[in-house]
Amino acid sequence: MRHKPSVAAALVLMIVSNLLALLGPKLSGKAINIIAAGRGMVDTEAVVYFVLLMAAVYAVSAGLAYLLAVLLVRLGQKITCSLRSELFSHLLSLPAGYFDTHQTGDIVSHISYDVDTVNASLSHDLLQICASVVTVVGSFGMMLSISPALISVFVLTVPASVLFTRYKSKHIRPLFRRRSAKLGELNGYAEEMISGQRTIRIYGREDEVCGSFDRLNAEACEAYYKADYQGAIIGPGVTFISNLSISLITMLGGIFYMLSVTGTVAPASLIFLELGDLSAFVQYSRKFAGPINEFANIMADLQSALAAADRIFAILDTPPEASDSPEAAELENPRGEVSVKDVRFGYTEGQTVIDDISVDLPAGSVTAIVGPTGAGKTTLINLLMRFYDVGSGSITVDGRDVRSYTRSSLRRAFTMVLQDTWLFGGTIAENIAYGKDGATRAEIEEAARSAHIDGFISTLPDGYDTVIVDNGSGISKGQKQLITIARAFLSDSPMLILDEATSNVDSRTEKQIQDAMKRLMEGRTCFIIAHRLSTVKNADRILVFSKGKIIEQGTHDSLMEQGGFYASLYNSQYDE
Repeated sequence: MRHKPSVAAALVLMIVSNLLALLGPKLSGKAINIIAAGRGMVDTEAVVYFVLLMAAVYAVSAGLAYLLAVLLVRLGQKITCSLRSELFSHLLSLPAGYFDTHQTGDIVSHISYDVDTVNASLSHDLLQICASVVTVVGSFGMMLSISPALISVFVLTVPASVLFTRYKSKHIRPLFRRRSAKLGELNGYAEEMISGQRTIRIYGREDEVCGSFDRLNAEACEAYYKADYQGAIIGPGVTFISNLSISLITMLGGIFYMLSVTGTVAPASLIFLELGDLSAFVQYSRKFAGPINEFANIMADLQSALAAADRIFAILDTPPEASDSPEAAELENPRGEVSVKDVRFGYTEGQTVIDDISVDLPAGSVTAIVGPTGAGKTTLINLLMRFYDVGSGSITVDGRDVRSYTRSSLRRAFTMVLQDTWLFGGTIAENIAYGKDGATRAEIEEAARSAHIDGFISTLPDGYDTVIVDNGSGISKGQKQLITIARAFLSDSPMLILDEATSNVDSRTEKQIQDAMKRLMEGRTCFIIAHRLSTVKNADRILVFSKGKIIEQGTHDSLMEQGGFYASLYNSQYDE
């Protein structure tokens, strides 16, 4: 446990602080007994001694409690930092399929809201609970030493408090789980709609989106209300039981004191009670009941933290991407020869996306993959990159099954330019340099010129040092895509994947970068996924996908001569 010293220090401070606080009522009782026994001749010096000692004890206890609170706040932040880092690191180790089936907003909710909720419990509720345990045990010991007979009151009230709290906790924890889930669902929807707000406005869907948000917001509020309403019942219920016990103690203690004063019971009797002892016992009974009340009052927060922890550990318990086999080798100096043999694959059981595909692609060849949406084009790339593993059959690179290589070395052998551009918060130069560790400024600028984005960058106030925020807001989609293409120019990977890489570039700009793209593809095994068929005319081979199968393959000219599916697809785009 990395925080063991801090935890040990917190436990010591908590125990010492609460034990010192427990001495106060005992000292107060002694002072009262001296006054009561004096009958007009009070030993003032003794009384002052106990009063000053009591003040000193309380002062030291308060100082230690302050140090404890500071230490626990710091400890809570350290644990939160470690937990958030562990959670984020684990997310990056999860297979691609996890992110295909979970909303981004919900995942972010785990990292922010759920972790913060657990932190609040660690830094506050945990302190309360630990202190309560010491106070309850210590108070019980003190009361037992004063009057064992009076403790009989707690035989009824303590079990009643425990049973009531346990019963309510069992029923409210699922409500807090639902509350966290509904908040994650709301965050996910909000993140999705904010990202697509331009599309929403274009199609005039503001009212519909607001209506859906209002529905999810109402469901989240209702979940919050039910959880908090049920949680709020625990505190008052336990407080009532505790106050009832104090009332019984006061009444029974008064009777015992009167019997002791009148001489009805002997000093050695179990029910013999002096005035100072009665005062101390009542104070200890309040200390005994107080933590139980506090625990009941924080039960709702505790259940919320436990629900948040459940959601966090649900992610941490999700198996990461399968480890490389012990025999896995590094893919060194790859040539880029790819072979696909009898591959079948489906994302879910019973659904086939790739159905019995076989094709051999020589090193340095340019292969275009075309076909209608959902035909399996991108799925083949996912299998090649091992974002998913084949259901049956095999994919080899340089004669060896991709599963025999380490994933990291296999993926380093590829450079990808995707339709969905991704730019991180940083300068344009840093975003381009992402394609190569240690890239020089000259290399970055050369890559930008090759991608025909240098002219745009030079018009910016800070040029290459212009900071990109919010995934490139203020920069057009085409310009963002050109930046990602420039990033690809810096990579020296032997295989290149262009997934609709020019879909956001206008026809004029597309023609401008054709030569640059040819230079980019020189000497590399290239895979081009495209709907715009003008970009694939010069490919060495075109694979035509339909319903998970390769229905045609060949060069552009040979496929046009066949007059099949590809020819009809091409002619539908270009009237030649």
